[in-house]
Amino acid sequence: MARPTVASEVDPTGSTAGVSKFRAPSRGWTAGGARLAKWGSRVRQGKLLIAVLVIALVAVTGVIVYRNLNTSVDAAGDVVVTQTVTRPSTPGSTAGSTPAVTDSSGPSSSGPSSTDPETSGPATSGKPPKTTTADPTTAEVPDDGRPPTNIPMKKLKKGEKAPQFIIFSFDGAGNHDKWKVFRDAAKDSNARFTGFLTGLYLLGDPGKDAYTGPGHAQGKASIGFGGTEQSILDEVQDLNEAYAQGNEIGTHYNGHFCSDNPPGGAVFTTADWNDELDQFFHFMKDWKSLNGYQTDLELKVPTESIKGGRTPCLEGQLDQLIPAWEKHNFTYDSSINAPTPGIYWPEKLDGGIWEFYMPYIYSPGFDDMIVAMDYNMWIQYNAGKEDPSSAPDLRKKVKETYEYMYDEAYNGNRAPILIANHFNTWNGDSFNVPAEEFMREKCVAKDTYCATYSDVIKWMELQDPAVLADLLGQDPVATG
Repeated sequence: MARPTVASEVDPTGSTAGVSKFRAPSRGWTAGGARLAKWGSRVRQGKLLIAVLVIALVAVTGVIVYRNLNTSVDAAGDVVVTQTVTRPSTPGSTAGSTPAVTDSSGPSSSGPSSTDPETSGPATSGKPPKTTTADPTTAEVPDDGRPPTNIPMKKLKKGEKAPQFIIFSFDGAGNHDKWKVFRDAAKDSNARFTGFLTGLYLLGDPGKDAYTGPGHAQGKASIGFGGTEQSILDEVQDLNEAYAQGNEIGTHYNGHFCSDNPPGGAVFTTADWNDELDQFFHFMKDWKSLNGYQTDLELKVPTESIKGGRTPCLEGQLDQLIPAWEKHNFTYDSSINAPTPGIYWPEKLDGGIWEFYMPYIYSPGFDDMIVAMDYNMWIQYNAGKEDPSSAPDLRKKVKETYEYMYDEAYNGNRAPILIANHFNTWNGDSFNVPAEEFMREKCVAKDTYCATYSDVIKWMELQDPAVLADLLGQDPVATG
């Protein structure tokens, strides 16, 4: 099959933690009850002592009721204590050779939108969200109040099937309505997802001159900035709520400079990438002062929680990127086009960086090989033309692609499935609708966990080296 040339993604204009489970020791009231019965038999003739007995029994009953109100018991009778834990990270050619990557049709001109129409989500499957428990030997001390990981943090036995991980990610992460859609879907299905924040979405017109892209004029970018003060306040609140819900925030860098507006990521040096990341973290820390806003609202996503990202247009040279990732204590990336077709486990690069390759797969919906990202699918479908009348057909093809990816991985190598999207309404909302449906349907499926990059890495690094090597060494799937 001839390999098509596809366009790389662009930003839309609309833009961790364990559960400790243990078996409680038996603390019944058997001995105390016997003593109490014996004492009661001696005082049956005394009304005063009977009254004392009644009072004692009431007290005992109250303790039992109190204990029951403060524990939950599973079907096996085990007492389950939910415990929040922190997840400390371990330190950890052009982007991919398959397929060839061309540029998008042009820069965006406006900031993140809070007015894009929301589409109503599909009905849930009716299954209750899964809850998981971690091996108590891997639990850590809680301190941030976030919910626990939804992954069962335990070691596999040799030859045992891995869980099926699905990693949903959204580049730019700057649309108020879409944040709500996917936070609600994740909450309903016990899912987690990753938002790759564009740093400029924290800057409005008053703060735009705080940004200077590598090789570009001050205050200029290939995409819009954050818009009005209210839009930026909404974005900060959306980030806070997503992070508090257990989702992950990563970076989509800043100016979205690609080969169509040089110099772009394909020729950025390590110094350029360091500059982009330094500015990104500066915007996170100082967004209020840079914009001159007077507000009590704080961005509650810690900068040290940013452990990876996706480069604009999937561009960048690994030998220039890796030193910048190391300097900023990153543990993963999800930018590089897969060097070979199919879905397979991530690869650990120099510097301890886990690369979750952007998969190049066969799609039964498109009956062709595609890069499994929403923008690339749109380019392949109709060259990126806005045609809302074709939305039902394109949604069907996208959904079929996701289902094929899932079936191939679940019944094959169990490699993590990447659902790479943007918050957008492209082509009549052709992409976010099937992504939401897929999240609601598959994240409650057996042995399936919709998780963040950092949690999947935590799980992988928990495994015995020989077991992990077997997982990573499996052949690709979804190659047609």
